Amino acid sequence: MTSPTLTVKPLTPDCWDDFETVMGDRGGARGCWCMHWRLSINEFMENKGEGNKAAMRALAKRDTPPGVVGYLDGEPVAWCGFGDRADFTRMQRSTLLKPVDDEPVVSLTCVLIKKDHRNEGLLATWIAAVCDYLAETSQIRTVEAYPVEPGDGRRAGPDTAMTGIASAFSDAGFTEITRPKQDRPIMRYQLP
Repeated sequence: MTSPTLTVKPLTPDCWDDFETVMGDRGGARGCWCMHWRLSINEFMENKGEGNKAAMRALAKRDTPPGVVGYLDGEPVAWCGFGDRADFTRMQRSTLLKPVDDEPVVSLTCVLIKKDHRNEGLLATWIAAVCDYLAETSQIRTVEAYPVEPGDGRRAGPDTAMTGIASAFSDAGFTEITRPKQDRPIMRYQLP
């Protein structure tokens, strides 16, 4: 069986509607709009919903995109938020996800498959497509991810699964570099 082919577009105003389609009416998990790691907890809660959506729309207008939208046969089905680790205020202060070394990294902070396309085996393919995009566009050659690894047959909920599932990152070629908590590996991939 061959893997599906996902095409990638950087988030710009031109594909904003596609981003909204993937995020759904709630903006991902609880009005996040992929701003969870970019703001302090107070800013995030004050902006929850429409404020976070407006903040992401402003980021989409910048020269450096805050992430990419994925398409399957022209249909928007996936999102990945990323950036230089320094772009993520909350991550810098996190005891769980604080930097493990001084290596410059592109942090993958949100990996989302549209609700009606989940359980189709797209996640690892999507992660690989994002890395292919970064290989062509990023000067930083190390990609870092912060997935969850639910144990005992449990499923990760939308609030924790936003960073992706560890097995999908392994399938996409990432390796674990540390594990600050039993269910939270930090994983890396070297771009060619």
